[in-house]
Amino acid sequence: MALYQISISYDGTDFYGYQRQLNDRTVQGDLEQVLRKLGWTGRTIMSSGRTDCGVHAKGQTAAFELDWKHSDNELQKAINFLLPSDISINSAKKAKEGFHPRYDAKLREYRYQVYIGSTAEPLEERYRWRIWPEPNLELMNQAAKTICGEHDYRLYGKPQKKGGRTQRNVVFAEWRRDKGNKAFFRIKANSFLYHMVRRITFVLVRVGQGKVVMNTIVDSFEGVDNLPPGIAPAKGLFLDNIIY
Repeated sequence: MALYQISISYDGTDFYGYQRQLNDRTVQGDLEQVLRKLGWTGRTIMSSGRTDCGVHAKGQTAAFELDWKHSDNELQKAINFLLPSDISINSAKKAKEGFHPRYDAKLREYRYQVYIGSTAEPLEERYRWRIWPEPNLELMNQAAKTICGEHDYRLYGKPQKKGGRTQRNVVFAEWRRDKGNKAFFRIKANSFLYHMVRRITFVLVRVGQGKVVMNTIVDSFEGVDNLPPGIAPAKGLFLDNIIY
């Protein structure tokens, strides 16, 4: 019996989030079904965190104990052979003793994708939030700098447990222009509150559209809630990487 660590990619469109649910399809649920076919006898796999309904991933991390007699590469191939087409294992390897994908994580990195346009683009909008009027990305990056640091983000999300801490340390936040009318936002932090990335994205877009002034973000960390209601849709959000 050995502890294995896997990196997972998935298209979250047709899942009711990552975490196993009783009556809904989830990434964790599909993955555990496959692992049982390979001899896994555990109750639940360990994961670096959960993603919401409709959110995607390129680098979700999970770990589990398995009595596997073959190579790590063969384990990756065996899991991928049995998985549905909207989930894939990027890598599989033996983990160090005591490894936990959630508690050992130092940073988590998310990417949020947008499409800037006044009319719908069906081939773009499966994985992007279409925004209009066109925002000022330079202004959004100025606002993103105020997001960085160790702050109380309670106006941007909720802790997993009632009464949990809402302080987080955001170490990087930046908007970049992509090809054509596309742009994306990258953000890294030690951990995130529920809906935190989508809420921050929404607020920064409103800053870029001239609907929110910069000081509103600064004031929010002092508990002054003049922020507009709303969060960015799930379809544009990707969990890109877990850094250990």
